[in-house]
Amino acid sequence: MTTVRLPLFPLNSVLFPGLVLPLNVFEERYRAMMRELLKTPEEEPRRFAVVAIRDGHEVAPSEPGMPDPTALLERGAAAGFGTDPLRAFHAVGCVADAATVRERADGTFEVLATGTTRVRLLSVDTSGPFLTAELEELPEEQGDEAGALAEGVLRAFRQYQKRLAGARERSLTTGADLPDEPAVVSFLVAAAMMLDTPAKQRLLQAPDIASRLRDELKLLRAETAIIRNLPSLPAAELTRGPTSLN
Repeated sequence: MTTVRLPLFPLNSVLFPGLVLPLNVFEERYRAMMRELLKTPEEEPRRFAVVAIRDGHEVAPSEPGMPDPTALLERGAAAGFGTDPLRAFHAVGCVADAATVRERADGTFEVLATGTTRVRLLSVDTSGPFLTAELEELPEEQGDEAGALAEGVLRAFRQYQKRLAGARERSLTTGADLPDEPAVVSFLVAAAMMLDTPAKQRLLQAPDIASRLRDELKLLRAETAIIRNLPSLPAAELTRGPTSLN
């Protein structure tokens, strides 16, 4: 078992390998994390792990009066995550490689990272200024018939895109060729579909690529059928997915 210890960035969303993650970092614990990452030599990757939060949000109260004027604010690396942060997070996350970490004049950070490797969360350390975690790297097994499933998923995804564009009463503007490598297809489609966090999390932690593609094919067909029967999708992003201030 290959394990690694990395800074931990919990979010109310799921990061997949190969996908880009822009972050607006303003909480002190995550600012401290970014300051630490900036100490990494430029020729080495600036890595941290992203995990999705179970039934919560990643922004702790930052001012008195939000929401209870008499309440004491929680501070520290584990603020808002309870007495056992390990139970507050989903078990499988993704390592992120921060290509850009830019500190603004007010001390906040603009970060652009890319997901790289799936990891399983083994333990969480709350003793420092930010959370760190012991993580097990997860292999990407192909599974049975991954290639054929990827072709089916791509066809279903194109149909899904067309239906979605039509329901929103706008044209499908992307003409880019989609990849055909099964692992890349599985992650791209999982990230692009309009699903809630638990559904995306189930796709992230699928046991192998073929299983993920098989689940995506079922979801795409079901979602396309739903969209086909709807006159419009006026606020789909708000109703089908969480909002993140980071």
